[in-house]
Amino acid sequence: MEQDRATQMAEQDKKIQETLSKIKHKVVVMSGKGGVGKSTVTSNIALGMAQKGYKVGILDADLHGPNIPVMFGKHGKHPQEPGKPYRISDNLEIVSLSFYSQNVNDPAVWRGPAKIGVIRQLLSDINWGELDYLLVDLPPGTGDEPLTIAQTITECDGCVIVTTPQEVALADTRKSIGFAGLLKMNVLGLIENMSGFVCPHCGKVTDIFHSGGGESTAKEYGLDFLGRVPLNPKIMEAGDNGTPHIGLNADSPFVAIVDQIEKKIENKEG
Repeated sequence: MEQDRATQMAEQDKKIQETLSKIKHKVVVMSGKGGVGKSTVTSNIALGMAQKGYKVGILDADLHGPNIPVMFGKHGKHPQEPGKPYRISDNLEIVSLSFYSQNVNDPAVWRGPAKIGVIRQLLSDINWGELDYLLVDLPPGTGDEPLTIAQTITECDGCVIVTTPQEVALADTRKSIGFAGLLKMNVLGLIENMSGFVCPHCGKVTDIFHSGGGESTAKEYGLDFLGRVPLNPKIMEAGDNGTPHIGLNADSPFVAIVDQIEKKIENKEG
């Protein structure tokens, strides 16, 4: 029985590697703390890349709180074709555990081995096809899901770490930086989300959660700072309405962030 299990794992590893071999670039989006807007960042980066003409996929690896379908207005939906990602547009597809749940409000009450198995299945049993970019939206922290992704996607271009400016988030961000170092994962840079509140009436910016903490932490660790994203009601509304902000606003702060990530990966190739 143990031998059968080993054979199954070997076959699954082969399928995963075949899948990954068709994907040019793999980028992981992670955070040390929950509630920092990581899925908002992931969805906007992915859409920004798709708008540039790249073929992009998102793997929603947050099994306990899969929010990527919400960001694209597909909450409660099921894939159009079995074994394939959900097609958002010609250049963008997403995969999430919520697509395979009978009731999207049912919790995933799983221990580590089950979560590891599901992530591997989403990589091995889904026909991702050829992609320019695969973005992996991780749950917060440094537990089973981030570790599984880091050990499975070994040829990852790097990770983007999302934080908010206050110290309670930055303390956990430092753990994410340490995690990346232990797993020898390149850190493409830090993004400071919720960096100042933009008043919808007068446009004045108020630093509710302070500002600059993400940039100073990046400098402290010798990492690139990819940019600030303000706490803007329009960004929140866009996500809730199923159309990421970058798709509605050519001046979105995510435009510059996408450019920076793209350039960093291109420079790495060169």
